[in-house]
This record gives sequence, C-alpha cells and structure tokens, in this order.
Amino acid sequence: MKRDEPNTVEIVFWRRYFQGETALRYEPKPIDTSKVELSEELVDLTERLAENTHDVWAAQRMSEGWTYGPQRDDVAKTHPCLVPYSELPESEKEYDRKTAMETLKAIVAMGYLIKRA
Repeated sequence: MKRDEPNTVEIVFWRRYFQGETALRYEPKPIDTSKVELSEELVDLTERLAENTHDVWAAQRMSEGWTYGPQRDDVAKTHPCLVPYSELPESEKEYDRKTAMETLKAIVAMGYLIKRA
C-alpha cells in the first residue's frame, strides 16, 4: 500500500524512459548482507527502527499536505497508512521491519560496529 502503488511522477518517468526508444537499465545492487548475523540486541532494535521509519515517512507525507483516507488518492493526497505504527496492517509493519533489518545488516557488513553508549 505505502510504496508499491505508482504515483504521478513515477508514471511520467515510466512513459518517458520505458515506453520510448531510450530504456534505462537499472540493476539494483544492494550490499550483500547474506553472511551477517545480528546480535539479539540489534534484532530487538529492529521493531523500534521500523516504527521510526514509518513515522519519518508519515511526517514527510503530512508536511506535504497528505491526510488519512481509506484508499490512496494521489490527487486528494489521502493515504490509508497515515495512522500510528501500531494500527498498521501487519504487511506494512513487515515492510518497515525489513527496511530496518537490512539497514542494520548493511551497516555491519560495511565493517561498522553498533553498540549502545
């Protein structure tokens, strides 16, 4: 719901680059985190970071004039996920958890240490 549905800018981008003669060849290359095992403490941190990820996203949307609505509407600027994290559907929470988990793993994979002060 949050990020999978195209918005107007994405549709225009699609039309310009993928339906014309020029095709962008984007190949995502995320940091390899397959060998990273997070400590229990970092795994526990994931839920709080997921909630923060949602709050940052929601704050940005609201600052742009978006409000809650039962369905996403790019023209009316309404979105069903503009609710507290605790009220999100589990599928949306999982999206944010995965983002948080992969961010932590990427930090560790790049050689950084994460520890509580």
